[in-house]
Formats: sequence, C-alpha cells, structure tokens
Amino acid sequence: MSEPMHYESPKPLSKQAAVAVFDKGVPVEVSEALIGLALNEPDWRWVQEVALRYLQGPDEALRMTAATALGHLARLHGTLDLDRVVPALQRLLADPATEGRATDALDDISTFAGGPQPPANRE
Repeated sequence: MSEPMHYESPKPLSKQAAVAVFDKGVPVEVSEALIGLALNEPDWRWVQEVALRYLQGPDEALRMTAATALGHLARLHGTLDLDRVVPALQRLLADPATEGRATDALDDISTFAGGPQPPANRE
C-alpha cells in the first residue's frame, strides 16, 4: 500500500537563491522555486517577469507551473500586468497539456485581479 500524498508548502527563498536555482535549471527545483516565489516574494512584478519567461519556454511542466504561479500572484496581490499576462496565458489554451492550468490561472486573474471574464461555454 502506498503512502498518502501530503502537501508541503514551498519554502520562501531570496531572489538571489531563486536565480541560482533557475541558472542550475533542474525542472523540479525550478518549479518549487517559482511557486515559492509566487507565494512569498513581495515583489510581484519581478515574479511575474520570471513566470512569463517560463510560460513561453520549451518545458511543458514549467509552463504549467508558471501559469499556476501567475494565478497565485493574482490571488495574493490583486494585480498583474493584464495586457501581458492574459494573452500569454490565452496562448496556452491551445495546448491540451497546459489548457487546464491556463484556465485556472485566468479564472484567478478574473476573480482577484480584475481580468477579463472567461468564456461562459467552457466545459
């Protein structure tokens, strides 16, 4: 019998420590750093820029994590650069692998940061 999964809150880290993780490039560590920054770093603009870079990168898992990070930023800070973030997330809607995370992030942005309403006929 396998052990039940449990949630671990990402640890806060400094910008300098995060950049070192990003430079190292280990995807699971980058994902943890992105989420940790989104949940803990007060400089939401800096975190937004980092997330936007990964949102456009080649790694599918990191694109999904970046979308989640942007949703967290909207929820926690109530603001984002909507003119840049919304179109970047909307591009992920065309990929079945990232569509769900993009949809969730767009919902968070709509709810918490005054972003556009998602289409009503989604399934």
